[in-house]
Amino acid sequence: MRIKAKGVDVMVFEPALEEAQFFGSTVLHNLEAFKAQAGIIVANRITDDLRDVADKVFTRDLFGNN
Repeated sequence: MRIKAKGVDVMVFEPALEEAQFFGSTVLHNLEAFKAQAGIIVANRITDDLRDVADKVFTRDLFGNN
């Protein structure tokens, strides 16, 4: 299932990406703004930067160590 095809608005947080769009999705460079705007955050792993919004983070890193 493709999430954007279902009408979900997707944002990307990537401070190193200079473009304003990535495959049609808005790129945010400010983590605090990203966390405030995101309803759900999909991440490879939970990091200290995301602990304050852990309730909206979905990750494959179930044990917090990879």
